[in-house]
Amino acid sequence: MNKVDLLGRRKFITGLGVAAGAAMVAPAMAISEKADGIKWDKEVEIVIIGSGFAGLAAAIEAKKLGAKDVQVFEKMSYFGGNSAINGGLFAAPVTPMQKKEGIEDSVERMVADQLASGRGIADEALLRHVASHAMEALQMTLDAGSEYHPYLQQLGGHSVARTYQTTVSCGAGITQPLLKKCRELGVKTHNRAKFEGFLVGNKGEVLGIKMRENYHFGEDQPGKVINIRALRGVIMATGGFAQNVNLRMAQDPTLNAEVGCTNAPGATGEGMFEMFRLGAIPVHLAHIQSGPWASPDEGGFGYVSNYSIYNFPHSIAINRLTGKRFMDEIADRKTRADAELACRDEQGNPLPPILITSYQDSKQHPNTAKVIKYNVGWKFETIEELAKHFNVPLAPLKAQIEEYNGYVKTGKDTQFGKNMTKATDKYIKAPFTVVRLWPKVHYCQGGVMVNTNAEVKDSFSGEPIQGLYAAGEVCGGIHGVSRLGSCSIPECMVMGMTAARSMMKA
Repeated sequence: MNKVDLLGRRKFITGLGVAAGAAMVAPAMAISEKADGIKWDKEVEIVIIGSGFAGLAAAIEAKKLGAKDVQVFEKMSYFGGNSAINGGLFAAPVTPMQKKEGIEDSVERMVADQLASGRGIADEALLRHVASHAMEALQMTLDAGSEYHPYLQQLGGHSVARTYQTTVSCGAGITQPLLKKCRELGVKTHNRAKFEGFLVGNKGEVLGIKMRENYHFGEDQPGKVINIRALRGVIMATGGFAQNVNLRMAQDPTLNAEVGCTNAPGATGEGMFEMFRLGAIPVHLAHIQSGPWASPDEGGFGYVSNYSIYNFPHSIAINRLTGKRFMDEIADRKTRADAELACRDEQGNPLPPILITSYQDSKQHPNTAKVIKYNVGWKFETIEELAKHFNVPLAPLKAQIEEYNGYVKTGKDTQFGKNMTKATDKYIKAPFTVVRLWPKVHYCQGGVMVNTNAEVKDSFSGEPIQGLYAAGEVCGGIHGVSRLGSCSIPECMVMGMTAARSMMKA
């Protein structure tokens, strides 16, 4: 893995122009049409578009409920989509590990944490539905063979530790077992199969889809387009649009081509666009979340992200200009991302802050060795050496560490109000490990509006669009302004399972 300073590429990328950056990921638009007199090339009981957490969970649940013919279509050459490269973090209330660790939690407490992060516009009914069924989804991953670290993490914005993480520290620790389970159950999986639009009846109901076979992402497409009849309906689990720079910028002009992104290249939003064409309600598209745990020294999600997520509770984030803390290290994502973006030098240029952790505590996470090995993190024996390397004023930094260690001792952070539970006895002391922080576009809160049956709502009638269901990041409005970390996997899986249940009842 080669080190790359993403902020150092600013002038180069700006020279390319935003249009050039957008062209690299601009999706070809599909077109939906009436199905009158159409020739169906094949019939499928349940059609699922997308092979991430939502799509795979929907397929397994549908099979368990008696569906005979379930087929999953994935446009990329590999299965798992963006889910396979996420952090593998799964939040659920009232779990066996919480009971073992003596942690008191509840559905209501998890919902309350998310509502606070959502800043008044999250969908409480959907949040409660997901939290109420999160343990079922977690059990589905365990039954499929997913393995988790033997401890819980308390991520930013969560009032208690309720987050599991896969032992491989990425989403593939869930998607691969789920994919294997799908195939064991007889689910048919197709890759290089690109959704090209809906085929609808006279009342606007979804009868089927157009699907391009032999699709190669980013290349000229020789593959044939076929018409697939969906006998029970279609579940759209196509993910977000974080890699679609044009759409990102239409919602937030600051998220141009020079802003990094943690998502897989296929996260371009075609499925969402087509549901809008049918009349689906667009909701919260402008709320696009950046991950405050990302690093400017590596591409994509990288190694630093999971390293930071694990270490934030017992670390200090330092503004290199002042040598002082500038945020609660486990506040919600938007609060932290905004605080990091405000870290600038005297000329107003980005000055990525640093996260300082005691090596004896950071080394408990497997990514510590990797961030040091690949030069995206550093180990220092003394605070003087650390301050000199990052040009941080030494005296304020020493004073800040001494002040923070006092908070560790008393269990109360009077500076930023950080919950110190996970920092107990974890003092900032030499040797140190350090990474640089700078947000990257990570998650789109916006998408199509669904109800607690995972039915897609129509803009004109407010009623469900018949034959159409959606789950995962392609849906919007659930989390509001800011999504709490580790809440996307339970949302994707629970809503995928819900879609299957609704479809099998219809």
